Amino acid sequence: MSAWFDFAIEHLPYVLLGVPTTLGLWVSAMTIGAMLGLVLAWARIYGNRPIYVIATIYVEIFRGTPMLVQMFFIYLGLPEIGIVFDPLTAAVIAIGLNTAAYQAEYLRGAVRSVPMGQMTAARALGMGKFQGFVNIILPQALRRVIPQWSNEAILELKYTSIAYAIGVTEITARAEKIGYETFQFFEVFLLIAAIYVVMTSIVAQLLLLLEKKVSVPGL
Repeated sequence: MSAWFDFAIEHLPYVLLGVPTTLGLWVSAMTIGAMLGLVLAWARIYGNRPIYVIATIYVEIFRGTPMLVQMFFIYLGLPEIGIVFDPLTAAVIAIGLNTAAYQAEYLRGAVRSVPMGQMTAARALGMGKFQGFVNIILPQALRRVIPQWSNEAILELKYTSIAYAIGVTEITARAEKIGYETFQFFEVFLLIAAIYVVMTSIVAQLLLLLEKKVSVPGL
């Protein structure tokens, strides 16, 4: 075990240089996913038939295909029709579009859990459907969706590791480089696993604090 600690201390600084890339990729993708997921959830609950169908097709496609395939399609497939992205941008788009489908479903479930009578009451007060959603339904749904959203946030933080497959130099790519240079793959990937455990644990605790902060006593 002492040998592993010596190895970790030696190579940790190099690996940690990839943490800003990993976190930047994660935050950017989660932000895209949250915004697009909100639109998709609205479309699947309140949209007319064509909008509902389009949103549903989107959700089913991105939930039904592997994220790695989506990432390769964006990075390697789209250039064939003239749409070219650098590796980091392609990874952000792929992970963002993928998580949007899941976040939309989490949010849709949270919105459905709010009693329908509240929208009726909002309409009776003169609010439009969109006003009622934003001012009455959405604040309650956002509180209720935090546990599911927390799980998605942690999953997506781990899924950023697949970005190494298209050349993004995040912590997994740096670990692989160390592994091929030292042939100590067990040691280096044990180190990476420890780093991911620390990062996901911090995220989980922060989101737990947020859940407690916004919770309504008695609900």
